[in-house]
Amino acid sequence: MSTKPEKPETPATDSAGKPKGVPVIRRVEVAEDDLQTRVLSRHVPAWVISGAIHVVVIGVGILFLSSPENVAAKMDDNIVAAQVEEPKEEKENLTNEDIGFDADLAAATNVDKEDVANVEAPKSDEPVGLENQKEDIAPQTANAGITDNAGPTGVDGPASDVGAQMGKDGGNASMSVDGMKGRNSGATKDKLLKAGGGNSESEAAVARGLSWLARKQLKDGSWEYDGGSKANKVAATGMALLPFLAAGETHKSNGKYKKTVDGGLQWLMSRVGSGGMMSANMYEHAIGCVTLCEATGMTRDPLVKRKATDAIGFLVHAQAKNGSWGYSSGTEGDTSIVGWQIQALHSAKLAEIKFDKEKVYGLTEKFLNDVSSDSGAKYGYREKGASQSLTPVGLLSRYYIGWTPKHPAFARGVEFIKQFPPAMNFFDMYFYYYATQVMHFYDGPDWHKFWNPKIRDLLINLQNKSADETLKGSWEKDGGFIGSSCGRLGTTCLALLTLEVYYRHLPLYKRDNGGLAELER
Repeated sequence: MSTKPEKPETPATDSAGKPKGVPVIRRVEVAEDDLQTRVLSRHVPAWVISGAIHVVVIGVGILFLSSPENVAAKMDDNIVAAQVEEPKEEKENLTNEDIGFDADLAAATNVDKEDVANVEAPKSDEPVGLENQKEDIAPQTANAGITDNAGPTGVDGPASDVGAQMGKDGGNASMSVDGMKGRNSGATKDKLLKAGGGNSESEAAVARGLSWLARKQLKDGSWEYDGGSKANKVAATGMALLPFLAAGETHKSNGKYKKTVDGGLQWLMSRVGSGGMMSANMYEHAIGCVTLCEATGMTRDPLVKRKATDAIGFLVHAQAKNGSWGYSSGTEGDTSIVGWQIQALHSAKLAEIKFDKEKVYGLTEKFLNDVSSDSGAKYGYREKGASQSLTPVGLLSRYYIGWTPKHPAFARGVEFIKQFPPAMNFFDMYFYYYATQVMHFYDGPDWHKFWNPKIRDLLINLQNKSADETLKGSWEKDGGFIGSSCGRLGTTCLALLTLEVYYRHLPLYKRDNGGLAELER
């Protein structure tokens, strides 16, 4: 409400017209000005002081004339603004499990902060595999793999001693080796995610999956399969840690799952014996090696590197004369086992762990030649063949030991894989895990337009999103040997690694101006 100023009263005057009772001059006693006041009064114009006083008066008037409702509204606006800004402090999408965006939207990461194993456990010492598999189209696979006899492991010091030496430095992009920088550099990871065809929905699925895996960790830091290979905890723990590492979570980072990864690594390293053996079963040993090597590559932790180096040394000496690896050290094996060993050796190479690459890769190439058909485009189990499940294993192994996507046989192998696109009626994570890596490294329209949209959306749709904490974030065990041997845990691990393919490993080669150019390493 506004008011008009009242007209001042006219004072009484005498006969001369002067005000009555009002002295013309009045002497007022005041305190003597100090130096600061005198300087201020001399050098600051009066209009400046007057203006400042008016601003204060107007501000006070606005405050008291504003209605309580308006004041409350302004306070609410400030609170809402603060709540909107808060999520920017979260690390990428690792805690954002329910984005709710359309599957075709771009990834919503914060750029400012920027395998497989295992097979049905055999009942005897004789390996059970794909020897009778049809060569044209593979059924839901039933390969040989992890046995129930883990064998001696050996312990080199208590896990508590291992943990005492961890977590002193920050695990960030500056610590990562070149081939793994895409994982824990926010800007690089975001760029790779978008360039590769990932999106906010796929990252939300990863977030849900990691949360489920963390809940399944045992008190001693390990994991165990809920299928036929329950006793193979080295493989289960190694496989469960890989999705965390792929997402940039390490035992040295400040991420949400630092303690989860730390506990798992402590347990896994405690299984490395004096000779480097983590398990007498070479499937288990290889999976454990991949994990230790990736943790080494991401953090350059000297203790983890020593354990990884010992384990890789055992793996190298376990190679058979024909270039393969068997179910135990020194015995001849098959394409399925070889695939895991080559992944371990590639991770060791990225982590700057030295081994005789020329000798090991030369022997491996000899074995791959013996089991491949169509000049290396397709692969069998122990003999020349064209297995749907094993062809991606052979091609990925070739890629890691030297082939480029430009190789004619690699391209023909991709065309063979495309005959079995991801589909709801065929859920085989062993095949999808390897095939997705091959297609991703091949790149181009075959990846971006054909394969990636299918596998990405299939896995997003099949993930459990219920309110049940025992299931939310996991995948139902598949219909192949991963499901029967490794259960829900193994299926979930491979599904997560498949959704993390965009940034898990930087490609050794990339398409550049229509051709292929080797990346700087």
